Amino acid sequence: MKGKLLPQKLKELRQVNNYTQDYVAAVLGVVRQTYSHYETGKRTPDAETLYKLAGLYNISIDDLMHLTVDIDREVSYDAPVPSQSSEDLSEFLEFFNDPANKKKYMFHTNLEKELLFYFNKISEEDKKEIIEFTKIKARKPL
Repeated sequence: MKGKLLPQKLKELRQVNNYTQDYVAAVLGVVRQTYSHYETGKRTPDAETLYKLAGLYNISIDDLMHLTVDIDREVSYDAPVPSQSSEDLSEFLEFFNDPANKKKYMFHTNLEKELLFYFNKISEEDKKEIIEFTKIKARKPL
C-alpha cells in the first residue's frame, strides 16, 4: 500500500457519505479515537475492519485497498440514510462488544449470537411463541 492513501480514502468516503467518525466507529465496533487513527494513518485497520468498511461503503475490498474509487468533488452526493440493517449492525456490535456480553456469549456461533440479539429485543409473549415454534421445528426430521 502506498503512503497515506488509505487514510485519505477513508476520510473522503466518510465525508461523501455524510457519516460522522462516531457513526463509523460504532459500525466497526471500535471507539472513535481508534477510527480517527485509521484516518490519520496512526493505525492500520485489520482485515476484519477492512471488510466491514468495504461493506459500509458498498465497495469491494479490492477497490478499498487499491484505492480505485474516484470521488468527483464537482458532484453533489445525497448522503444515504443509514438503513435498518446498518443500525442493527451498530446495535449488534455494541451489544456483543460490551465486556459482560462478550464474556457471556464468547463460545456461541455468530448465528446463535444473532438469534440471541434479536430474541432480547422482542416481547415476552413473542419469545414464548418463538420457543413453541422452535419446539415444533425441532421435532421435524431433517
